[in-house]
Amino acid sequence: MTTVQNEFGGLLRHWRESRRLSQLDLALEANVSSKHVSFLETGRNRPSREMILRLSQALDVPLRDRNLLLDCAGFAPAYRESKLESPGADQVAEAIGRILDQQEPCPAIILDADWMLLRQNGGADALGQMFLPGIPAVGANALDILFSSDGLQPFIVNWEQLSATILMRLYRDTLGPAASEHSQALLARLLSMPTAPANWRDVAAELPTGPVVEMVLRKDDFRLSFFTTITTFGTAQDITLQELRIESWFPSDEVTRALCESW
Repeated sequence: MTTVQNEFGGLLRHWRESRRLSQLDLALEANVSSKHVSFLETGRNRPSREMILRLSQALDVPLRDRNLLLDCAGFAPAYRESKLESPGADQVAEAIGRILDQQEPCPAIILDADWMLLRQNGGADALGQMFLPGIPAVGANALDILFSSDGLQPFIVNWEQLSATILMRLYRDTLGPAASEHSQALLARLLSMPTAPANWRDVAAELPTGPVVEMVLRKDDFRLSFFTTITTFGTAQDITLQELRIESWFPSDEVTRALCESW
């Protein structure tokens, strides 16, 4: 029990410090005593299931990590990890479909936590056929497609800046205590590719201070420029849904806009 309590306490302290809260700050947010928070972190007190959920809520811990906190304290998980096609997900599926449709004729894709491409709209189909004809994207890893010399990488004009931005984001995703082995393996695989810039950390630190990092693509006489936004479900109570990302691509210039409209 001491080992379990110490493991839980270490994770609790990790999340409190990552949110830059003192023990007193967390105690006030969760309406408990700071002494109790201190005893939980040191393993002197064993947490109840209700206390773990209350502290997780106060710290805004992702659902997957909340389950990990519960597991470390010897409790069953509180949050499901269901499939999008599971019964009862009709409203979610309809909302996703509407977002994809409304983004037409510009591209939009659905990604899971491990960057697997789950769905895409007609605009994304057209973009894929323009640059990678005959190569199916759905079911593949989006970053593998992006970094591969047989994928989009040869067509990306600003590759060094874009890849450094993506690698830094993925690196941060692997720092959490519940980071999946798949994400860690994906980062290692991308960094081992010859297309990955060796100085990606330096490039990421010196990016220009513009509002977004665009993706600039060139093929033959076409030069396209996009920026992207990410849509997430802010009130999700399911791990799969919380980790889902809808990436929408928007034209950065009139040439790109006109091409999208031609699709």
